[in-house]
Parts: sequence; structure tokens; C-alpha cells
Amino acid sequence: MFPSLWEGFGFPVLEAMACGTPVITSNLSSLTEVAGDAAILVNPYNTAEITEAMQLIATDAKLRSHLSTQGIARANLFSWENTGNATVEVLSRYL
Repeated sequence: MFPSLWEGFGFPVLEAMACGTPVITSNLSSLTEVAGDAAILVNPYNTAEITEAMQLIATDAKLRSHLSTQGIARANLFSWENTGNATVEVLSRYL
């Protein structure tokens, strides 16, 4: 559960996903891009929505398993190697 209102990147979300932890996070800021379809996105101002998401994860084993698998795959997209390669690719266009 990471209902951040303002987030520069979202390392806590990626770290949880990398561990296979199902994630509920905010639908604001960069977190939607970081989490993709591998998390439940909620309005951090809506406590009923947050409660519903928590109940879903607590009671739906199939959903927990799906989010865990998707989260690990999503976190792997953000490896330091991938980040380095993307940075080199962008820089090489201008050098």
C-alpha cells in the first residue's frame, strides 16, 4: 500500500514488485507509469476505494498471484542495465 500524493519516481513500488508483493498505489504522479498494469491503482483521497482494493488483495488469491507475477516482470523492466542502455541510446543520438 503506497498511496503517495507526490512522487518523483516510485522506488518503493518497484522494490515491492521485485519481491513479488502485490501492490496498491496511487493513481497520481509517476506511479501510474511505474506500476503499469501490475498494481491496483487507487485515488489516494478516496478511502473507500483504498479499502476495497485492500479487501480484494486480502481475499482473492488468484489476483494476488497475478499481481505478484506481473509485478516481478514489471520491476525487471526497470533494471539498472536497462536504464543504462536507454541512457546511452539517447545520448548517442546527440553526440
